[in-house]
Amino acid sequence: MSRIALVLALLLSFNVLAGAQKYEPLSASVQAALSHTISDQAPPRSSFLDSMDAIDWLSEMSRRLEKRIVDRESRLEFLRAVHYEATRAGLDPQLVLGLIQVESGFKKYAVSSAGARGFMQVMPFWVRLIGRNDDNLFHLRTNLRYGCTILRHYLDIEQGDLYRALGRYNGSLGQAEYPNLVRGAWLKQWAYSRDKARISAFQATSPSFHASAWPYHRWRIASSFSAFAQIA
Repeated sequence: MSRIALVLALLLSFNVLAGAQKYEPLSASVQAALSHTISDQAPPRSSFLDSMDAIDWLSEMSRRLEKRIVDRESRLEFLRAVHYEATRAGLDPQLVLGLIQVESGFKKYAVSSAGARGFMQVMPFWVRLIGRNDDNLFHLRTNLRYGCTILRHYLDIEQGDLYRALGRYNGSLGQAEYPNLVRGAWLKQWAYSRDKARISAFQATSPSFHASAWPYHRWRIASSFSAFAQIA
């Protein structure tokens, strides 16, 4: 086996339950809005509330991620980017970490059999649709920017229905396996201490929380980027 073929085989083997977002025509206004969102530059300032918030979150998440991304500086760069891009898109950073775990196993150069790329397994057609020709989906911030923007777009389409939005993201709309895997990773692997009260309250009011079917099919997530405009 040639060296190039070996590398490609390794990359293809990295997917966990990698996605294959399906092409859907966009209205001109939606396409323009998504394109503008993608084209924004690197963050001008931190997405954390304050320095202590940053230290607490980064320390905790870095500890959990240590076995998956060994180099400390690379790990912290990754976590800062995830926090910023998720917060900017109105997403829970813990949710995005859970999605990445399921999609790529935190492998930067993962490639699915369908051709989805990078941490968040973004399909290349998105570059042609809303990006620039030279956008590199293996670049950390570019991949996270696309992935978070796409998930936010699907959430808006589904009026905040996370179950259906995740199904769209993975190309498996209506099937429970992928949303349940992301939910499990989010709440069991990446839940943060300040989320515990919210999760406990939800469990108390949802008897089916531990059932195999999606336990909060209609749990809504607030829509639009507007709440995070101050850091865009």
